[in-house]
Amino acid sequence: MGKVVNYLMFFILCLIAEDICAQEQLAKEQQIAWLEKSRENVKTSEREGLKKEVMRINAREERGEITHLQAEELKKLAAEKHARNIENRLAIIENRIALLHRNNYELVNDTLMENRFSVLIGAGKKGIKIKGKNEPVKYDRRTGNQMLFAFGFNNAIREEGSLEDTPYKVGGSGFIELGWNWNTRLLKNSNFWRLKYGFSMQWNKLNLKDNQYFVKDGATVALEQFPFSLKKANFRTTYLVLPVYLEFGPSKRMEKDDRIRYLNNDQFKMGIGGFAGVNLGTMQKLKYKEDGKKVKDKSKQDFGTNDFVYGLGAYVGIGDISVYAKYNLSTIFKNQYPKQNNISLGLRLDLD
Repeated sequence: MGKVVNYLMFFILCLIAEDICAQEQLAKEQQIAWLEKSRENVKTSEREGLKKEVMRINAREERGEITHLQAEELKKLAAEKHARNIENRLAIIENRIALLHRNNYELVNDTLMENRFSVLIGAGKKGIKIKGKNEPVKYDRRTGNQMLFAFGFNNAIREEGSLEDTPYKVGGSGFIELGWNWNTRLLKNSNFWRLKYGFSMQWNKLNLKDNQYFVKDGATVALEQFPFSLKKANFRTTYLVLPVYLEFGPSKRMEKDDRIRYLNNDQFKMGIGGFAGVNLGTMQKLKYKEDGKKVKDKSKQDFGTNDFVYGLGAYVGIGDISVYAKYNLSTIFKNQYPKQNNISLGLRLDLD
């Protein structure tokens, strides 16, 4: 599992590192057409910005934070600022158009081109170019996204048992989770309560001890002694799940002229929820010696594991890092006694 993840990350990094271009080379006529259209967009955006700023000033006056005279003075300053913004931004656009004409319509590497981007992955003409246009800044964005990466210890609890009598090694068993989540603020003017949801890949590995391995006999699966001395015996299940968590904790409110944001950096947070998904596959890996020769045996047969998985989860932490715990309500195997439920404990990283 580790090698597959490493190879995948290495392949992606090799592609991206070849060439990342933050400037789109627009066709000459398209550049000029876009710049001419931008003239009116400048006026519209600045007028909208002034309107919102005046509304905030009026709200401060209504709350008694400032007097009427102070409010009028602030409105005057705001109007002057946005008028200068329009003047300056239009001048920049005219200069860009003149620059294109003066260079006989040659493409110009204009680092000031706004709201345009491109990413080139690969080498030269053989690369893959992804073009796009940045969306205007949204004043109040209630939903954001994060990449999820989690890892830690993994084991199983038997029915009417505990971790003390588990047939799996505590130190050698582990889990990895990799996914993508969305965060949605539940309240209009507070970010204390958030709903976190998305999709994840889960890899759960159990290292068997006491020279045992899984054997399927008909519809049941059981642990039996292996005929040779096992150097390693592990059992891995792979799931695709949809997690949903109710997250809560304080946030810092950041307010600017054109946006309001709630920041959770270095803030306490706690999440409670669960997950449900499907089993994508199972594999048992055995390493041993037979007649002095090293043998590696990988078996991907149906071991009678449950096709669906569901469970509970919780995490608590600060900023991007949390302590993360999961418990599968669904059993690992369909027909096995005693029944076994997977349990995991580790670290969770929510990366913006």
